[in-house]
This record gives sequence, structure tokens and C-alpha cells, in this order.
Amino acid sequence: MAPSRITSTEAPKNGWRTIKRVAPYLWPEDKPWVKRRVVIALVMLLASKVISVLTPFLYKGAVDVLSGEATGEAWALAMGAIGLTLAYGMARIMTSGFQQLRDAVFARVGQRALRQLALETFTHIHRLSMRYHITRKTGGLSRIIERGVKGVEFLLRFMLFSMGPLVLELALISAILFFVFDVWYLAVVVGTIGAYVWFTFKVTEWRVRIRKEMNDQDTDANQKAIDSLLNFETVKYFGAEKREAERYDVAMAGYEVAALKTSYSLAFLNFGQVLLITLGLVGVMVLAAIGVQAGDLTVGDFVMVNAYMIQITLPLNFLGTVYREIRQSLVDMGEMFDLLEQPAEVTDKPGAPDIKITGGALKFDDLRFGYDAKRPILKGVSIDVPAGKTVAIVGPSGSGKSTIGRLLFRFYDVSGGSLKIDGQDVRDVTQDSLHGVIGVVPQDTVLFNDSVYYNIAYGRPDASREEVEGAAKAARIHDFIMSLPDGYKTQVGERGLKLSGGEKQRVGIARTLLKNPPILLLDEATSALDTQTERDIQESLREMGEGRTVITIAHRLSTIVDADEIIVLEAGEVVERGGHDALLEKDGRYSAMWARQASEAAQEDTPDQMPASGHLKLAE
Repeated sequence: MAPSRITSTEAPKNGWRTIKRVAPYLWPEDKPWVKRRVVIALVMLLASKVISVLTPFLYKGAVDVLSGEATGEAWALAMGAIGLTLAYGMARIMTSGFQQLRDAVFARVGQRALRQLALETFTHIHRLSMRYHITRKTGGLSRIIERGVKGVEFLLRFMLFSMGPLVLELALISAILFFVFDVWYLAVVVGTIGAYVWFTFKVTEWRVRIRKEMNDQDTDANQKAIDSLLNFETVKYFGAEKREAERYDVAMAGYEVAALKTSYSLAFLNFGQVLLITLGLVGVMVLAAIGVQAGDLTVGDFVMVNAYMIQITLPLNFLGTVYREIRQSLVDMGEMFDLLEQPAEVTDKPGAPDIKITGGALKFDDLRFGYDAKRPILKGVSIDVPAGKTVAIVGPSGSGKSTIGRLLFRFYDVSGGSLKIDGQDVRDVTQDSLHGVIGVVPQDTVLFNDSVYYNIAYGRPDASREEVEGAAKAARIHDFIMSLPDGYKTQVGERGLKLSGGEKQRVGIARTLLKNPPILLLDEATSALDTQTERDIQESLREMGEGRTVITIAHRLSTIVDADEIIVLEAGEVVERGGHDALLEKDGRYSAMWARQASEAAQEDTPDQMPASGHLKLAE
């Protein structure tokens, strides 16, 4: 993946966009408690800064009293050296205390924002179309979300508690140096701050581009690692461990180069900042030393100037760190907000109602669709599925069978024609209600890395234990589950890898049985099963289909001989339709497919499974 670049005009634009997106979390109209916490935190901040700026006066007074130069300072003489020292210590404690209270008060605001943005991002990703998800790299996506969400609290905290307070503190100290001493002290301080800020911002902008390149390389390496681990079995099949390691190492080499550039540029930035700060500090201290020698200033004044310069140095050093981190957070969150601004391809119409099922009749009218506009898949397919009937769709690979299932579930919207359920166009009803009335058993069932019970209950989370076990029994998997050491608590592994293909498929069938929908879509639902299990499952599926509308997408023709109608697709068009016997009599495409599969079955010594003509012979 080529590293993306940030131009000088894009960076500020994207930064301001991100700040505008985050700022409302500090002052939400419907959350008065958030506003209260922000105000309290700001009061704590102000108290901390005022005490911090006044603290050096106590230090100066103590030094003057001890050196005998506090003759004109009645307040210092009244408190005495010990009193001033104790007051100095108390002031430092109060400064730190108010800062910690500020952070504690604000913590809930930051965590709320983090949680809300994380949820918003997660929800939005699920709203994006299948087209987006099949082209997006999952590893890169997870890393973008991880980095973006981590930047939320940091950006909120330092937007509120760093930049503004830093300016306030510098302004107060500059005013004290001007009024207590003279304009030259202010000139040196302002010059130092100006040079420091200019240098920090310029170098940091350069480093942001390097850091962005490092992030891109990190994302690429992470994606390759996740992709390789998800395809663990394939890697083993082809003995490609070394190849995968080399591929990962190439990605990490790119990350290493970018990371080294980041480290070198950080060293340059840190040294430049120390150089500028030290020059400013020495300049002010020289002015103060001259004043002490001339008798215009006391030793306490010299110490106070030094204290103020150190007090300026700390936030300026902090500014460098904060600015770098804020810029990096803006980059990380910018990627996340790019994701949030990715439009959902399939959306509900405003005010769309829930679908109303009166029988479950389906009508595909002149369906036209292509994943790519230049390559149409369906070219005017029309199919009627009466309520409670079973229609099977067969055809060679690439004919558009599975595409019809995806359009029914509205993973995509048709480009022409319409698809209706009980007279309602699926584009006119809510997706949630549509998904609720359709049960799907896909060709390849993917399971969550959780227990068998969780995966079956996923079909209906509020189902009772008895209902879950009943669905498992109907799917002919209950006995297998009970034979496992942990029974229904058995963990299935990532994507269900601890189970065989047939076992995963039966779990998928069980959770669809548990969902109990009025419309069933069986997308080669028994393709991963052995012959005996397939016969058992077919009986379960037939029982489940009674009184429901069923669309069966099948490769094995033996599984759909009892369908009310069989649709033969080829190159996105309906070439034949009718019952099993009628299609065999036509001696057309379906008959040829049946004969070919019968021949293959005979070669596998299973002539009883599929005779050359007629119906499937069920085992006695």
C-alpha cells in the first residue's frame, strides 16, 4: 500500500475539520452535566495558573529575607524566611492539586467522548455496504479505528487544557517581567517564545508527514499479518510460511525506515528547542546579573527571573510535545473521520415503514444489476415466488444465483427493475425490518469466536435454553455438541475453525431455525455436508420450510427436486423454468446438468443418490 501524503494545504484543512467534529463533545446541548464538568475543570485550571505565576514572588521574598535585602518588602519581612518557604511549598502543592482535580473532573467528559465516537464509528462501519467491506482491508480498518479513538480523549483534553492555558501563563509571566523589571526582559522572552514556536511548528509539520508515512507502513504490515493469520490453513496447504514471513518483513522494513526518520527528526527538534530556550534563559539571566551588579536588583530578583524563565521553559517544552501529539491525533482522527464520512451505499428512505408480512410472496420483476456498471450480472430476471412455496435457482457459476440472494437481503440495490415482498418494494421499507423477516443459511457459515451456544442463540438472543437446544436437534447437531467435553460452552475458535465444515454449517442452520423467519434463503446450505448428513438436514430444512416462502440456491440438483418451481439461470438470464419432472422432459439445460451430475455421482459409487432420471431415492 503506497503511503499517502499530506500537502501543506490539506493538513490545516483536515485539522480544522477534525477539531470542528470533536469540539461539540465538550459542550453538548443535551448533556448539562458535561458542561458543568467543563466549567469546573476550567475554574480549577485558572486557579492553578494564577497560583503558579505568583509562586516565584514567595521564592524571591525568602531569598531577600535570608540575604538581608528585603528592607523595603514589608510583606516578606512580616512572613519571615520560614513562613515564606512554607507558603512557597503550599503554593506548589496547590498548583499540582488543582491540576489533578482538573484532570479528575474532566476524565468523565473525555471517556464519554471516546466511548461515543467509538460506538458511532463501529455502528457506521456496519451501515456501510458489502461493496465497501469486500474491497476494504480489515486489518487496516481496525488499526485506523484504534488510533483514531485513542486520539479522542487526548485531543479533547489538550485542546481545552494546553493551548489556551499556555498562552495565558506566558502572557501573565510576560506582563510581570515588563512591569516588575523592564521592556528588555519582555523583548528577550517574546523573541525566545516566537523563535521557539516558529521552529517547533515548522519542524513538527515536517515530522507529521514522516509520521503519516510511518502510520501507513504500520497499517500495511498489520494488514498483512492479519490477512496471513486469517488464512492460516491456506498458508499451510501451500507451505508458504517463509513466503508470508518475507512478505511481512518487507512491510516491516518500510515501517523501520519511516520509524528511523521519525526518531532522527525528533532528535533534531528536541536539540533545536533546547538551544533556543537556553539562549533565551541565558539572555534574561545576563540582564538580571547586570542589574544586581548595578544595585538595581536584589539577589531575590535574580532568583525570581530565573524561576520565571524555568517556568516558561516547562510549558514551552510541553508545547512542543503537545503540538506534535495534537498534530498526530489530528492525522489519526482525520483517517477515522474519513471513514465516518464514507457514505452508506444502501440507506433507508426518510420515514420508511417496517415491512408488513401477510404471506411472504416474492416478486422479482425485470431485475438488472452489476457489481461493476460495465459488467452486468443480472439482465432482466423475473421470478414469482407465491407465499409458502419453494423456488430453487440453479445454474453454472457466475450465472447470478447468489447475487439474487444478496439483492433480496438488500446488501445492494438493484440498478433496474424491482424486488417486492408482499407487494412492498424492499427499497421502501427499513433494512432492520427486512433483515428480520429473512433467514439466510449461506454456503460458508462463519462463526464468532465464542461458544457453540452463543453462535446458535445469535439467531434469537432472547431464546430460552430449551429453544436453542431444540434448534440444534432439528439441525442434527445436538448429539455432537453434547459429546464435546464442554458441551454448549465449547469455544468454536476464530471464524469457527475448531469445527469441521459440516459442523459449522449445521450450527448456521440451527441459528436460522431459531430465528424462525417467514422467508428462507438457502444459499447452497448443504454444500459442505456429507451425503448422510445432507439427507438428514434436507429433511429438517423441508420441515422448516413448511408454511414459509423458500428460495433455494443450489449446486447439487438432488437437493431441489421437490421444489415447486426450478429456475435455471445462465449468464444472468432465465433460460428455463418449471418443475423437476417437466424440466427433465424438456431435455434442455436442466436435463443436461442433471445427467452430468448423475454421471459424476455414479463415478463416486453413489448411484442410489442420483439416478439418471426421476426423483431422489431417500434412504429407508
